[in-house]
Amino acid sequence: MRIWFNKTFSTISAVLNNLRQSDYSGELTLICTHVHATASAFLAADEYYLEPDDLTGDAYLEWCVDFCRQHNVTLFWPGKEAALISKHHTYFQAIGVQVLSVADYDTLTLLHDKAGFYADLNPEIAKVMDFIAVNNSAAFDEAVKTLSATHETLCVKPAMSVFGLGFRILDTQNDSITQLLKGVEYQIPLHELRLGMNNTPEFKTLLVMEHLGGHEWSVDCAARHGDLLYAVQRKKSELLGYGQTIDNNAELHGMVTRLTAHYRLNGLFNIQFKEGVNGPRLLEINPRPSGGVGMACLAGVNLPHVVLQSIKGNAIPQAEIHYGLKVSEVNTPVVLRQSFYADS
Repeated sequence: MRIWFNKTFSTISAVLNNLRQSDYSGELTLICTHVHATASAFLAADEYYLEPDDLTGDAYLEWCVDFCRQHNVTLFWPGKEAALISKHHTYFQAIGVQVLSVADYDTLTLLHDKAGFYADLNPEIAKVMDFIAVNNSAAFDEAVKTLSATHETLCVKPAMSVFGLGFRILDTQNDSITQLLKGVEYQIPLHELRLGMNNTPEFKTLLVMEHLGGHEWSVDCAARHGDLLYAVQRKKSELLGYGQTIDNNAELHGMVTRLTAHYRLNGLFNIQFKEGVNGPRLLEINPRPSGGVGMACLAGVNLPHVVLQSIKGNAIPQAEIHYGLKVSEVNTPVVLRQSFYADS
């Protein structure tokens, strides 16, 4: 079985490694492509190739179909342009290629827009933090006034972002030089942010939200078209460098199960929560493997293997999740692939 992973985050290496660990018969050929010649994921692949770095949209979709045909791909596990590819499974089916999509096109588009996603979500399925979406300075001022009436600390985040980029806690006490000298991260002085809006009175949608100051969970999931197969909860330590704990929070499991069913989620994905004064709240659904999926697999279930067996129509492997286990990751020095250096 030839499985192709196109350009995605470097954390896909954990998926490749876990698939290899479960491939006792040697039937899998893992193929990886990227636009950078030294992509770290190449180290975990059997075959690796460069992608053109100037293609998007329909042009990239056409390139993907041609790549599948030329390299006899059996299963396409997309990262780049995953939403567009989910809309065109028939292009690949016509040449005998199966595509693994976490959700349909409309759902994937919704999940990438947190303002639309939060507004769409029924609180009986999962609860989110109090928030107001704004895209101009007047609306921002009103949102801060409204939310400050019931929440001591507020934060902001772009409606469309990954890896927490753009997240900041609103600091009403200090200025930026004080934060800099104290080494404060992920905060921004409210008055300085507001001052900057004088030059940019209208901007892309920004979420003004209550700040959730408690524990954070990252839940790695394997599912089959809305049926949750496994969910491994990683509770993050509030102290940097103290690892994560495999947790078994019933409230979180209920929300994960309902979210998976409601959005008919499929394959390997990640759901994040954080605790506030009123309990855990949903942060986001990441329709891709998380950066910590390798740690989740240490809990006793090989999630990529489960997904692959589900795709193949085989019985789902039975595994016991070891709750309470402490897990972490250790950086390892490596020499990157060098075959493409001459072309870079």
